[in-house]
Amino acid sequence: MSTKEKTAISQLFDLLEARYALRVLWALRDGHPQTFRLLQDSVGGITPNTLNTRIKDLREAGLLDHGSGGYFLTPAGADLVKRLSDVQAFASRWAAARAKK
Repeated sequence: MSTKEKTAISQLFDLLEARYALRVLWALRDGHPQTFRLLQDSVGGITPNTLNTRIKDLREAGLLDHGSGGYFLTPAGADLVKRLSDVQAFASRWAAARAKK
């Protein structure tokens, strides 16, 4: 892996490690825009200040945008969430295996 690739992965992980960042993206995965309040409810437990910060970060990263219907994933954001669906499948198998122990 090149230094450039390592830097890109590091930058993406830094963004996604921020509290609630993944939850915000995941809440928008169905493709329907959400108002600020609906997004806050969808994420659950997030304060308005934290949600504002995450929205700002994700918009600056080009993963999220805002239109007349509310917040929505950009094509890049939708691509990322699609790729994260593999993580969901893994998590389901992993949780089931742990429950059997």
